[in-house]
Amino acid sequence: MRNVFILTITFLVASLSANSQVNDSELEKIQLSWQLITAFYVDSVNTHELAEEAIIAMLEKLDPHSVYIPAEEVKAMNEPLDGNFEGIGIEFMILKDTLLVVSTIPGGPSEKVGMMAGDRILEIDGENVAGIGLTNSDVFDMLRGPKGTEVQLTILRDDRSLNFIVERDEIPIHSVEASYLISPETGYIKISRFSQSTHQEFREGLKELKKSDIENLVLDLRGNGGGYLKAALDIADEFIGERRLLLYTDGMAIPRSEYHSKPGDLWEKGKLIVLIDEGSASASEIVAGAVQDWDRGIIMGRRSFGKGLVQRPFTLQDGSEIRLTIARYFTPSGRSIQKPYDNGLSEYHSEIFERFEHGEFMYADSVHMPDSLVYNTLEKKRKVYGGGGIVPDVFIPMDTAYYTDYYRDLVASGIMNRLVMDMLDENREMWKEQFPAFSDFSSRFEVPDSFIDELVKKGEENDIIPNRQELSISEYWIRLQIKALIARNLWDTGKYYQVINPALPFFDEVIELVESEDKYSKVFEKR
Repeated sequence: MRNVFILTITFLVASLSANSQVNDSELEKIQLSWQLITAFYVDSVNTHELAEEAIIAMLEKLDPHSVYIPAEEVKAMNEPLDGNFEGIGIEFMILKDTLLVVSTIPGGPSEKVGMMAGDRILEIDGENVAGIGLTNSDVFDMLRGPKGTEVQLTILRDDRSLNFIVERDEIPIHSVEASYLISPETGYIKISRFSQSTHQEFREGLKELKKSDIENLVLDLRGNGGGYLKAALDIADEFIGERRLLLYTDGMAIPRSEYHSKPGDLWEKGKLIVLIDEGSASASEIVAGAVQDWDRGIIMGRRSFGKGLVQRPFTLQDGSEIRLTIARYFTPSGRSIQKPYDNGLSEYHSEIFERFEHGEFMYADSVHMPDSLVYNTLEKKRKVYGGGGIVPDVFIPMDTAYYTDYYRDLVASGIMNRLVMDMLDENREMWKEQFPAFSDFSSRFEVPDSFIDELVKKGEENDIIPNRQELSISEYWIRLQIKALIARNLWDTGKYYQVINPALPFFDEVIELVESEDKYSKVFEKR
């Protein structure tokens, strides 16, 4: 590890000294301190930990997004963005100390050999895994592995023991979670992250929607914390005409780089609404910023997170990684949407909670942006703001009508998810017969009262004491969440949103706005 630390210092010497940003004596002081500690300290020193702590401490002095990632964590950090991993292709949960297959990934290795949702895995490569206190990380270690290797599984299905040999393969991680018609005229696409596969997934979903001759598109980026810059630019490019500026980046050691749209856009003309909230960050803000600056669509929701810094990964000798902020990015009108971080990490990350306390999640007039950060859109010359996220064109308050402390505690405990899996375990085949298509399930399925009673009982067993008034307030939403979770497990993640979205108070407003030519056009008047 000492070599890794010296490698880091050497890299800094070469790059920073060349730019005259730091003198050699400062770097020599760091090297000398290291040598003194390792040579003369009274006790033995864990040089691995010492080097890592030194790097972390340096990065903490910079900005909230420059970070050090240990070698053993790099792969796990990159998997959601790389868009795949190597394994057997199941979604699972540990239920009553038993490894339960929640679903098999379509086209994946497990589905190909005939494994099914509801199967209980009893043995992995001859080793018992039932009733031993199995953890999620244990399952990852045993089931993931290099493509082409095999794993032997013994499973329990309907009181029958079955054996499978599954050959591991690349398993896709989807970032487009839903793509469906929310009305005959309007398509809806939900993107959860910007990964390597996002653009391809988006194009496939949009092409399918266009077969229904849609006139409008709703792109949902709520809660999307970002991902790859290229993926965000590729999505923005689908909406904005050829050879227009989508984004530029600029840093002290990195020259200005501009990114422009290219020909071949899938949705250059149709009406567009982009949904954002305080969880929409980085790549999500790049898409929303480009759409807003070019007056290409309407941004609806709440002010986004405010991350406008660009990181580049630098891999060290042992496989660990420094993700260093090298530039700021700017929207086409010249806005930096990075929120301030001068007062330290704690205040930076608590800023979202301060917005809530100040009423910004509930009232549009609680959003106060300084006049010094006013910019103008490039087509309609409307006022937009920099300096702290994307301020939406149309405000959507946070819905708290069904939210109570009791509901929060139930969700946080995981009780609801576990009971849903119990219900599926007992009723999966019956429900599939009763509801052969999702449309049947959506229109006719109702959560049994007995399940709500059992939910309350399990809550009490975990010291979540029911407040009858709070239960009455939250019961509608609890039933809806249960129905959506069942739909997700019987079909796919997209069905979860098809159950939830129509019940959101603002969703009718979204459809009405995008389908009304008059209301849609008025948003683009100068403000």
